[in-house]
Amino acid sequence: MRNLMLLFGFFCTQMALAQFGKNCEVRQIKINMFHPGLEYEMSLGVNSTLDARVAYQFSLDPFKERPIENYKLFPAITIQNRYYYNFDKRATGGRQIYGNSANYIAPSASVFFAGDDFVGDDIPRSTFATAGLVTGIQRSYNSGLSFSVDVGAAYYLGEFNGGIHPVFNLSIGWIVSEKRWCVGR
Repeated sequence: MRNLMLLFGFFCTQMALAQFGKNCEVRQIKINMFHPGLEYEMSLGVNSTLDARVAYQFSLDPFKERPIENYKLFPAITIQNRYYYNFDKRATGGRQIYGNSANYIAPSASVFFAGDDFVGDDIPRSTFATAGLVTGIQRSYNSGLSFSVDVGAAYYLGEFNGGIHPVFNLSIGWIVSEKRWCVGR
């Protein structure tokens, strides 16, 4: 577990330090509709951003006997260090990169808090967390509509037998505030 956390920290540091210009938006704030909440994304370098989301999110219910078959809606905080790897290809192909419209890979960590369950009568026993790696796409449009979807695998941590399980995130919402750097709107 300690090695996993060190590897996660190494990836975050390398992505942040290996940048010299800017393709990314300096910062943007989004309201998510699919997972109700707020998302803040800020540039760390040329192709790297830090994305933080506070929302109600679906997650596997690790307290169940078969977590892969049970999903619940939990209040959560998710942090991702996104590295966008196809800004240049999109820009030279005539597609916009506004709102960080590109594909990415990211170390991802989430903390899910115990509390009321909106999908059933069960109340989670305690807070739990995930840490892993995801790959995804993000697209933003002139209207301010933005969506991102990512998939990957993460290790689940908490008062249960942890394990590596799939993760899937979907964000659909609107950009309500932005500080632009890249061209393409």
